[in-house]
Amino acid sequence: MSLSAYQQLEQNFSRLSALSGASAILHWDSAAMMPDGGSAARAEQLATLDVLSHELLTQPQTEDLLAAAESDSRALTSWQQANLREMRNKWRHATAVDADLVEAYSRATSASEMQWREARAQNDFASLVPKMTDVIHLTQTMAAAKSEAFGVTPYDALLDQYEPGCVSATIDGLFQDLEEFLPGFLPQVLERQAATADIPMPAGPFDIDVQKKLGQEFMTALGFDFNHGRLDTSHHPFTGGIPDDVRLTTRYDSDDFTQSLMGTLHETGHALYEQGLPSDWRSQPVGLARGMVLHESQSLLVEMQLSRSPEFLSYAVPKIRDAFKGDGPAWDMDNLKRLYLKVAPGMIRVDADEVTYPLHVMLRYRLEKALLSGDLPVGDLPAAWNSEMQSLLGITPPTDALGCLQDIHWPSGAIGYFPTYTLGALAAAQLYQAANDQISELPQDIEAGQFGGLLSWLRTHVHEQGSSKSTDEILALATAAPLGTDAFKAHLKARYLP
Repeated sequence: MSLSAYQQLEQNFSRLSALSGASAILHWDSAAMMPDGGSAARAEQLATLDVLSHELLTQPQTEDLLAAAESDSRALTSWQQANLREMRNKWRHATAVDADLVEAYSRATSASEMQWREARAQNDFASLVPKMTDVIHLTQTMAAAKSEAFGVTPYDALLDQYEPGCVSATIDGLFQDLEEFLPGFLPQVLERQAATADIPMPAGPFDIDVQKKLGQEFMTALGFDFNHGRLDTSHHPFTGGIPDDVRLTTRYDSDDFTQSLMGTLHETGHALYEQGLPSDWRSQPVGLARGMVLHESQSLLVEMQLSRSPEFLSYAVPKIRDAFKGDGPAWDMDNLKRLYLKVAPGMIRVDADEVTYPLHVMLRYRLEKALLSGDLPVGDLPAAWNSEMQSLLGITPPTDALGCLQDIHWPSGAIGYFPTYTLGALAAAQLYQAANDQISELPQDIEAGQFGGLLSWLRTHVHEQGSSKSTDEILALATAAPLGTDAFKAHLKARYLP
């Protein structure tokens, strides 16, 4: 019996999934395991996989199969119809650019990522400028091609890669609301905290192996399956791999255990999402995470909403104290709770508290739009960064390593990604509020170290939805509202100005 058009598409996208999975593992290895000398060979491997995927997706028959399947879509189940919609979106992104551009972009980003590692370590932004300029130029070329094909702005064309259907006009409205709220709210929080006693920091050094073991203990408690994933170290924390083999990384500081612990918890939120995606649709587009807004909502729900809550800290602080054999006032429960809720403008985004975090993202949102439009040459990025940092946070980085070199996103070509961090924080607040409303005795469960109820709720309302619905549809079903700022602002007020 001949296969239907839809069945042929499923077969093709299953092959694409295998290629994408192989590429994901190679990317993880590049950041976590690969010796620097392997970078040239790895760039070749990744470029080849990218071109093979592009050629498979853009082969002439794909358009005919999509049209045939869509003409008979009433015979498909709701999930198959959603899968067909996601196939079409991936096809339109792929056909907007040619294979030569895909290959050039892959090679350029691989080279730029490797140069970024050295530039950051040496605080030498000038050494990154040539390679990052190549990446930005190729990104502009891709954005222009997709802009023309989709009938949207170049920035919105890139944004659609990370959050399908989202446009910058939506982001601008949400960010404007936050910009009206945070400048007045932040000084109130700082004033309140300044009126209390100083928060002594537990003194190190903190053994790296102990930090890793502690992080793994919390990962297991939260529900991470180590039979289908692992924790490693990289220059910049991230989550990669595939749902059945999730690779997450963190980084360690022997003088400050809080950074690695919160970084590990952040990435665990991403990893739990990946491990919870619908198993029946593993190799199909509809089985993928909906987009980076929900992905970041899961990481920030774990890191910010959950892990800084008084209930979680009541559970976690004794374990932290025992792990490092802490003793004295700095290790008191009240002091450690205040430490994890301390608000202070800082240089590093991934270490930022949840009040100032959106300001870091707004900075990057402004600058990446300027980079893409060509209004901001790469060589002028440090000065522009420092100016925006002073304007938004009232501080100026003393070095580029603490400024524009801290993130890997732009050297790797990820423009259009940054807004999803703060959109994810808004979604996290909505979801956590809804979970508390719908799960009886959730605070008591968290204080007892029982996270199964929360994870089960997230599985049902977010993870297992895959890409079957839009972000707003998933949020509306889970929280009775589309994405907005109300829950986030209410959360900050309740936590920091009770």
